[in-house]
Order: sequence, then structure tokens, then C-alpha cells
Amino acid sequence: MRKRMPAETFDIPVEEIKSGFYSDKYFTRTRSVLIADGNRNRVLMQVFSRNEGVLCGMDEAIAIIRLCAADPDRLKIAALYDGDAVSENETVLTIEGDYSSFAHLETVYLGVLARGTSIATAVREVCNAAFGKTVLFFSSRFDHYLVQSRDGYAAMIGGTRLVSTDANGLFFGGEGIGTVPHSLIAAYEGDTILACEAFRTHAPSNVDLIVLVDFENDCVNTSIEAARRFGSRLWGVRLDTAGDLIDRSVNGRGKDSYGVCPELVHNVRKALDSEGYRHVKIVISGGFDTARVRRYVEEKVPFDAVGIGSSFYRKRVDFTADIVLVNGRRCAKEGRGYRKNPRLDPA
Repeated sequence: MRKRMPAETFDIPVEEIKSGFYSDKYFTRTRSVLIADGNRNRVLMQVFSRNEGVLCGMDEAIAIIRLCAADPDRLKIAALYDGDAVSENETVLTIEGDYSSFAHLETVYLGVLARGTSIATAVREVCNAAFGKTVLFFSSRFDHYLVQSRDGYAAMIGGTRLVSTDANGLFFGGEGIGTVPHSLIAAYEGDTILACEAFRTHAPSNVDLIVLVDFENDCVNTSIEAARRFGSRLWGVRLDTAGDLIDRSVNGRGKDSYGVCPELVHNVRKALDSEGYRHVKIVISGGFDTARVRRYVEEKVPFDAVGIGSSFYRKRVDFTADIVLVNGRRCAKEGRGYRKNPRLDPA
């Protein structure tokens, strides 16, 4: 069996979950009814994925069951692992035991699986589409800060350890990375080079200098200016032209001329190479998703890394749980049934 993350990794609010604070009310009432009526029937709860994807959140789901069930030592749990590929309707987790012990946990562990798997799957799709190019998880600004650690872990499971906040990297020992932002340039009155001089002087020496070059909507000239000024100290430039703007170097005026379009990336690469700055990498960002990344790769647009934001949160992989056995006998609602999965390991 492969190693699972220890329960203490997740800082689970055990008492609140035990009390039913995070549970759908009908589950907490079900638990109350079972206990009051003395119902101790042994059930097998079967959890399955609604869609194919990359499983994530299982280690935390198991930790929740082990820490928050009423009598966890008497439960039999079997599960797949974080990072496993799962197919539509595949059983990913089974919980067997006295239902009153864990009836209140369904809302919580299903939500953990859904969020983690959705993000891991979205990241994996982009990483596959990028075909070896670097993918940056720059999504934290698009959701509540308290989910950053779990989202960063899901991104790692999906295929990238390059995250934007230290919280994103908490579960796997990573740290946030980033580029010189628009706000720093604005603080230096729109002078990109002056802002980068300050950054290079005061930021830690092991932090790569990646210059954001679209502040004046002139990515080619700003990239060349930065390369001339910083030379070998310049790791890369980032193109982040707004989707309603056409960069000064772009000749076309069609719908594919706005934002970080292929022509703009080619223009910047050509300009850097022509002056001998082939070492300078190009990072692209702004409205990228799986389809757009795949298209740029297929068209051989010369980028080295892509930063992805909100599109990582648009993927949905949901999970459903059903009781399918009661006291060893088949008992499930119409349309559902016990589907044994030999891939599950005891947890």
C-alpha cells in the first residue's frame, strides 16, 4: 500500500464536525434518530465519482472519518489514493460499520473530495495540454484565503508545485513564487525598469527576476529594455496584456489580436532572440484555460510557462454516497447497487 498523509496535516476542526456544525441538517437528524431508536445496523456506504478525473482529498476525507466518527476503531474503510485516475461512476471509498457512528460526516467528506478532485483534474488537464511547458497555479486570488493550502495541494496532485502563496505550498513543503506585479510598477510611477531595479536590490537573491512587461501596452520594447538592463540576471518576462487591448507591436485587428495573442508572443520572442537574449523565458497569463493552452502548443507559440487563474476553479467533479449493503445484504435505492472495486486499499 502507498503512504497516506497523516491526519494532523489537515488541522481538522474535530469538535465542530463531530457536533454536525458543517453537516447538512438531515444527516445530523438521521444520526439522532438512529441513536434514539437504538438502530445499530451495520451498513456499507459506497462513495463514487460522478465524472472521470484525478482523485484528490481522499487522505483528508479518511482523516475526517477517523477523527470525527463516534466509534472510528470499529469502522472498516477502504479507499483509492490521492493522485489516482478515476473513471465515471467508479467507487473510490467504502465505509462499513454502524451507520449512527458516521452518518453526520457525509456532507464534509464529499465536499472535500469534490473540491480537491475538481482542482487536481483541472490542473492535470492543463499540464497535459502544455506538453511539458511550465504551468503556474496563480488561482488564490479567486477564492477564499482559507482554502489555499488544500487548493495548492490539489494543484500539486494535478501536476504542478509552482504556486503563488506560501499557504498553497503548506502541505508539500513548497513556497509561493511570483513576478514583479503591476502594483509595484505603478508605485514607481509607471517606470517598469526602476521598479525592477528596486525589486532586484531588495528581494532575496535566490528569487528569479521575472518582469511584467505590459504596463505601457508595449511588451516588445519593455522586454528589450529589461533585457538590456538586467542581462543574465533576467530570468524571464511575463505578458499579461488585458483581453480588451491590442499591444502596440500587433498588426492585426481581428478577434485574435487582443490580449496575449500568438502574434504578440512571437513578436517578443523574435525581438529578444535578435538581440541575443535567448536565455530570457516568456511567461504568458490572462484568461488561459486548457483549450487555449493546447491551441498555443499546437500552433508552436513560443512560450515557456503559463500562469492560470480562475479557470482552474471552473472544473467540476462531484461525488455521491449511497448505502448499498445493510447487515451484509444488498439494500440500495433503485438505480444504485454495490460495485466492488478491487483497486481499493484498507485505510
